[in-house]
Formats: sequence, structure tokens, C-alpha cells
Amino acid sequence: MSTFLLVHGAWHSGRCWDRVVPLLEAAGHRVFAPSLTGYGDKAHLLGPEVGLETHVDDVAGLITRHRLDDVVLVGHSYAGLVISSAANRVPDRVGHLVHLDAMVPVDGESAADVQPATLHMIEQAERSGEGWRVPPMPERPAPFGLFGVTDPADVAWLRTMLSDGTVRCLQQPVRLDNPAVNAIPRTHIHNVGATPPGVVRRPVPPVQPNGTPAQVWELPTGHDCMITMPAELGELLLKLA
Repeated sequence: MSTFLLVHGAWHSGRCWDRVVPLLEAAGHRVFAPSLTGYGDKAHLLGPEVGLETHVDDVAGLITRHRLDDVVLVGHSYAGLVISSAANRVPDRVGHLVHLDAMVPVDGESAADVQPATLHMIEQAERSGEGWRVPPMPERPAPFGLFGVTDPADVAWLRTMLSDGTVRCLQQPVRLDNPAVNAIPRTHIHNVGATPPGVVRRPVPPVQPNGTPAQVWELPTGHDCMITMPAELGELLLKLA
């Protein structure tokens, strides 16, 4: 039995994994899919002080609280930053890092550094309203849809779990100063469907920090593959169990 910890991206909640969790559990694995502070059942905790470090506390705290070991730590989108810093804190408890269509930082980088498109969101937030709220990205015409989701029923379901984020989440830097984190094997899963203008993906270096060849898999779908291709995503994750 393996332990999977699935970490959602910005604006989403842990419910986005609802179609994937049963597939992993049916294969006999233990699965956690929490909502980060400020989202889902923790939406009432959102405030300007919530940032990347808050979410790292959420993930690292869950791992230590439940005494999890050899965790397959999956981060979608913004959560690529979260899992990186969480692994930096508890590298001895993480067995594999999975960057799922995710931001992949180096030490000291923020979301704004990794994904420059977020700079516009920060500027808009600072000029309007309370100055710190960052609303979800808007739905675009097909083939982009809402985070790559275009089926009307799926879009309606996705809307029920989206809520505002914060400027602080996009500005706080990742900490990757623990050499032990480099030994953790990692896999990159890229969703290679339509990509909205302005969104960029960094190329994956051919060699991982631990010296082994890079492992990059692709899914022919949009950004929220856990909604559009849950079975296919589940099959890929089970390869790491």
C-alpha cells in the first residue's frame, strides 16, 4: 500500500480530486486530498495573511500529524510550489514528487517568477477591492474553457469549488535549501491540450536533481486533468505506487 497526498492548485479545493481518489483507493492505497487554507471547507479562513507558507504548513503538518512515510506527493499547478517547499521541510517522509501540470521552482522563486502571467493578476488585485484578493481565472471560449474544462456539466461542477486566492500566495518564495530534497525522485505530468495565451511551461531538464533521467508523461487534455481525464491520470499515478 502506498500513500498519496493530492494537493490542489490555486482557486480550487480538495473536491477537484473526487474522481481520482476512488480509483487510487480501489487499488488498495491510502489517499489524502485536503483543501488548503482559504479554500473549500476552509474558505472562511481566507485573509490577506494567507500565503504559500500557510499552504506549506498545511501539507507538511498533515504529513507529520498522520506520521506518513514514503508519500507520493502530487501538486497540481500552483501546488508545485507547495509540494516543493513541503518536501524541503520533511524530505525523509516523501517518496516521490509529482508535478502535475505544475509550477516547478528553484530556491527563492515565487509563483510570479515561475509563471509571469500571474503578475497581471497581482497588479489587478492591488488596484481593486481590498487589494489582496485574486479571483479565479475567467472562462475562455473553447478550446480553453475554464482551466481546460469545456464540458458544460463539468464546468458547472468546477464552479462550485472555485474561490478567491491571495496576492501573498503568488509572491511568497519557495524554500529549497535542504540538500536532502534533491534525492527525492520526481515525475512531471504535462497536460498538452490547448494552453491559454500567456501561460508558459518551463522545459524539464533531462537529468533530475538526484542524477537520474527525467520522467515526463503527457495527457492530451486541458489543465484540470483530474476532472477531464481522471481514469487516465489515475493510471499514471498508480505506476508510482
